[in-house]
Amino acid sequence: LTDILQTLKQLEIWQIALILTINVLVIVCMAARWWAIVRAENPSIPFLPLVGYRLSVFGLSYFTPGPQVGGEPLQVLYLQRNHGLSYARATSAVIMDKLLEFLVNFILIGVGAWAIVRVGLVSGNGIRLNLSLIGLAVLLTWPIVHIILLYNGAAPISKILLRQPFIQKDHSSIRLIVVAERMASAFCRKHLRAMFLAISFSLLSILGIAVEYYLMVSFLGMQINAIQVFAALTAMQVAFLMPLPGGLGALEASQVFALGAFGQPASAAISLTLLMRARDILNGGIGLLLAGRGFKDKIQA
Repeated sequence: LTDILQTLKQLEIWQIALILTINVLVIVCMAARWWAIVRAENPSIPFLPLVGYRLSVFGLSYFTPGPQVGGEPLQVLYLQRNHGLSYARATSAVIMDKLLEFLVNFILIGVGAWAIVRVGLVSGNGIRLNLSLIGLAVLLTWPIVHIILLYNGAAPISKILLRQPFIQKDHSSIRLIVVAERMASAFCRKHLRAMFLAISFSLLSILGIAVEYYLMVSFLGMQINAIQVFAALTAMQVAFLMPLPGGLGALEASQVFALGAFGQPASAAISLTLLMRARDILNGGIGLLLAGRGFKDKIQA
């Protein structure tokens, strides 16, 4: 604990302010991606409210079990209640938002997987490792394959659901998914410019996350190269995919393991995770407050 406190005491006010500023820019880029998708067919929807919605969605996803998902129904509700979109149109916008988010995140994980192998974080039988990497590569191609299928008029999620014998085809939730995916397919064909703009915002958000991580590591006195940064950052991203609230425990273990392999002390790795936890709890807390206030106002109205 003494070592952790000493590491955190290295931080200066301007460094914390810079980290928070980059974090705000990342949130703004994530909201801008969603806005670019929604605005393509609903030009009157303002941008600033979507930033608050995005924080609320993050708060719900962060504090509930699951791989950083769970707030998507809240995204749909915000668009439906506050801006008059139908459930199907709001759901289709959320489907596109998540697909483009996964697309860029999976690119980062793909680069990070290469970095992990490059720096020797994983080892073992060569054939087994190659098979694992092939499996990972196939998984990481899912978002781009899904987008291509949507562009060509296919609806993979709907087809999979409708072929299941135990699912009621006429259930309202199934009909909603089918219609929403068809709308997402139409969006891919009609609004390519908006889709590429959304992808650009998504790339900027990932770039911001990488820069923020590098600055945190540097400000805490750790000296690692660019490839090691990508490897440790990928370990963090994978930890957040664990079905735990905020990757609780998995995040800490991933950073102690990855940074320890690069010769960094465990106290520095734990200090880094505490800094990330403080940032995420701040974002999530603000998001939950905004969500609670928004729905309280709706109930009173």
